[in-house]
Amino acid sequence: MAHPASARSAAKVYPMPRVALKPGHVQPVWAGHPWVYAQAIARIEGSTTPGDEVDVVDPRGNLLGRGLYSPGSAIPVRLYTRRAGISFDRALLSARLDAARDRRGAAGLPAPGTTGYRLVHAEGDALPGLVVDRFDDVLVVQLGTVGLKRREDLILETLVRATGARAVVDRTSVATARVERFEAGSGVIRGDRDVSELAFEERRLAYRIPLELKQKTGFYFDQRPLRARIERLAAGRRVLDAFCYVGSMALTAARGGAREVLAIDNSALAVEVGADLAARNELSGKIGFARADAREELTRVARRGGCDLVICDPPKLAPSRAAKKRALAHMAKLAELAAQATTPGGVLALCSCSAVVSVADLARALALGCREVGLRAVILDRVFQGADHPVPAAFPEGLYLSTLIAQITRT
Repeated sequence: MAHPASARSAAKVYPMPRVALKPGHVQPVWAGHPWVYAQAIARIEGSTTPGDEVDVVDPRGNLLGRGLYSPGSAIPVRLYTRRAGISFDRALLSARLDAARDRRGAAGLPAPGTTGYRLVHAEGDALPGLVVDRFDDVLVVQLGTVGLKRREDLILETLVRATGARAVVDRTSVATARVERFEAGSGVIRGDRDVSELAFEERRLAYRIPLELKQKTGFYFDQRPLRARIERLAAGRRVLDAFCYVGSMALTAARGGAREVLAIDNSALAVEVGADLAARNELSGKIGFARADAREELTRVARRGGCDLVICDPPKLAPSRAAKKRALAHMAKLAELAAQATTPGGVLALCSCSAVVSVADLARALALGCREVGLRAVILDRVFQGADHPVPAAFPEGLYLSTLIAQITRT
């Protein structure tokens, strides 16, 4: 029989492991932010293994929510519910997928002539870490946490049942898998193994993207609103699409009546695919594709007199807050080059896909870049990620994509 003192000093046993937060770190989570950062955790009560469900509580033990545990990450818990007694199971997945589909339906997706879009946008659809893009009858998934990886079969089965997808392709980032301490999948992991390309339509433009082109999930659906805007701006203009990837901006500019379009990327395969897409959409005569360094090409275009519409959509420059200062310096220099490549009175679309770079940060970089070369930028419009990339109000990090559309003039 245990001694009473031993019994009193024994560790408490909880029905589910609990992550207790430090004082001063509760407010964002209480207000709805889905991430629990490592520095916010005071202690973990109960035994845990990577991927377990855990309850998150404030210093007094009040429940804040439940999430999946990632001990190797700077974000050890991502909350998927605020309610007690809810588990990450088939019922929850089905309900969240139904809600995600309804959200897209309200935004007009899919639509006649548009069969490609983001179906699940992680925190935006209350499924933190899970990204699912739909390419007609093929799904591309990214599993962003070890908890999701542990539940991979359940997730894939539920997705296929809900969508009737012919195949599922895994595009989980190797870097993410390394941090989360699991092995990333690759290629087709469910359904038709003969899938070799992602075929879909967007706004009645046909796309065929081979699986070996592995940028993100294969396509940047988040830029759909900007593509529509570029199509309206392009009529009669000479257009430069820098960092073009497969040339989706170039395609829309050409269809919009651009006088000529030059699309530049440093990936030979992306440029090859872009040229093929132009041919498929009967736009070859209007677009020239070239493999080149975008910064060098901006300089060459400026020397030749510039273009009337310049699209500058670089890869992510600030993957973390620590990289922000350096990224803004790079963005200012890029803005300087792009502004010089824009004819006086012409239009520059300058993009950032870094969540830590706000619209105000981007505008300052644009202003500083123009100032260096005696130019002035007047912002005409601001464009963000599409409605299939929703952002919870309590999660500002979810608004990661922003574009400034500016007229460039001499000072």
